[in-house]
Amino acid sequence: MFFLKKKNDNTILYDRFLVWLTLGLCATGLIMVTSSSIPIGQNLYHDPFFFVKREIFYFFLVFLLSCIFLRTPIIFWERNSNLILIISIFLLSIVLLIGKSVHGSYRWINFGFLNVQPAEICKISSFFYISNYLSRKTNEVRNNFWDFLKPLTIISIQSILLLAEPDLGTVIVLFLTTLSMLFLSGVKIKQFFTIIFIVFLTLTCLILVEPYRLKRILSFWNPWQDPFGNGYQLIQSLIALGRGHFFGEGLGNSIQKLNYLPEAHSDFIFSIIGEELGYVGCFLILLTIFIISFRAMYIGKKSLSKKEVFSGFLACSIGLWFSFQTLINIGTVTGILPTKGLTLPLISYGGSSLIINLMAICILLRIDFEIRLSENQAFPKGK
Repeated sequence: MFFLKKKNDNTILYDRFLVWLTLGLCATGLIMVTSSSIPIGQNLYHDPFFFVKREIFYFFLVFLLSCIFLRTPIIFWERNSNLILIISIFLLSIVLLIGKSVHGSYRWINFGFLNVQPAEICKISSFFYISNYLSRKTNEVRNNFWDFLKPLTIISIQSILLLAEPDLGTVIVLFLTTLSMLFLSGVKIKQFFTIIFIVFLTLTCLILVEPYRLKRILSFWNPWQDPFGNGYQLIQSLIALGRGHFFGEGLGNSIQKLNYLPEAHSDFIFSIIGEELGYVGCFLILLTIFIISFRAMYIGKKSLSKKEVFSGFLACSIGLWFSFQTLINIGTVTGILPTKGLTLPLISYGGSSLIINLMAICILLRIDFEIRLSENQAFPKGK
């Protein structure tokens, strides 16, 4: 962060609070990935630290990439948002042809040492596009139904490709964030609720069309009806959370991670956190994530007040994205929502997810840096 400090001045030009929250969350995530992945690493790869080594590699890679992202002006993302969107759509198409299959889903492109998940790139590219679109056509979106519908059309194209993988969870996050962004831009309430009704109807049809999705819904309502089938993962998750009580069983003392709970180190890592760190640990982690989300919204509001419309909408979209993804992940592991393949931001194991999430944090820091720099230049010290 040394380059985010004004020369010959003690003025800090970056959000230290956001940095420390992120570092704390990443450290907690690494510790919990280490704790929860040892049994599965030993079982699958005969190396208890297989996933830990990969996670450390991802952090090292992010550190190198952050040197680029933190130095990249926000105007670069604004000018190239359409190109980045096209690249993400291309990757979503390619993954269906050459993608690596895991549990029947084609979501990863294998580059040997790194598995890239285009769905994660799709999230950030969509928010670049929407922020750019709203910064140029805010008035048109408020007054013209087609201009309001256009960004949803682009999201629908991505959603079709995502559903072919299949990845319904990412589709839900994209639509929730996009609709929230359109709401923040000041669209007419009639248009907004019309689209919400259409999206709800579409999601209902998507659930009814695929038998496995309907089974997930039924198992979510009553997982004990099929305790060794569709309800198995949720039941094991609830057992883990129940064992944790208030202060938890202690770090490393989880029983459910011993090949009882599937995906204990990735999508269902929150269950292991609940078992080992208890309700106190769960509360602190959720509080940290939502403070980061609210911090992003605050940076977005600050940017909009400075007439930096693209930066403002982009910061708000990142905050909303983190919030919705966290809510869906927690809802899944606690049985409030049907099972979805979504990671817990900055905590769950996963290279693409971790890199893209930390890239978003770097962009937030850059937005905040540019705001502070403009204020510092506009009102020089001593004048």
